[in-house]
Amino acid sequence: MRQRIVINLDAPKTEGTKLVRKRRRWPRVLGILALLVLIVVVVAAAGGFLWWRHYQSTPAYTLTLLIDAAQRNDAAEFQKRIDDDEIAKNMIVSVSQKAAGRYGFAINSTIQGQIDAMAPRLKQSIHDEVVKELKAFASQSNPKPFIFLVVAVPSLVTVKTEGDTASATAKVSDRTIELGMRRDAERWKVIEFKDDVVVQRLVDNVMKELPPIGGIDANSPLLKSLRGKPRRRR
Repeated sequence: MRQRIVINLDAPKTEGTKLVRKRRRWPRVLGILALLVLIVVVVAAAGGFLWWRHYQSTPAYTLTLLIDAAQRNDAAEFQKRIDDDEIAKNMIVSVSQKAAGRYGFAINSTIQGQIDAMAPRLKQSIHDEVVKELKAFASQSNPKPFIFLVVAVPSLVTVKTEGDTASATAKVSDRTIELGMRRDAERWKVIEFKDDVVVQRLVDNVMKELPPIGGIDANSPLLKSLRGKPRRRR
């Protein structure tokens, strides 16, 4: 009697089916991962772009441009970031007050007039001093790439913003300077420079052109009145 071997072709191929399904899952998983990575990259790029646009509108970015221009000796770019007229106007008031203060009670209208007359000439001196000090601040270390300055300036300068005005303080050598800033369209401009050392230097230069403290003013009303009185003969 012959024995027959029966093969059931309709039986489920469990192992082969599982293998095919696993192989088919991998492309789907990789596609999902790639999509997630793309979303993260797009969100990061959009966030970085928005942050950069916001940073460009801050006083810190203007200071970065100012320091970068000073390092590259780019006078045109440097001049865009400062307002000479406002800086001079604010500093002349301080210089005039301190120069007059050195005379104390000896001050008179003649000396005050001489101090006021020197104001126009002080503008160039103030510009030179401000440029020199800002370049000194920029050159405290070796010239750095612009991207490095973008990261470093906020840690070197303390900026306080209030509406359309701002103040920035920074260390130069062994002293602190303060910059007053004002919004100018999408950027900011330096409109005030406060540094006691620079002010005293300017006052010293002014005093060289004024009469010595305690000296006799030939045009004083008191001296004129004494000249007009007749002398008594002995």
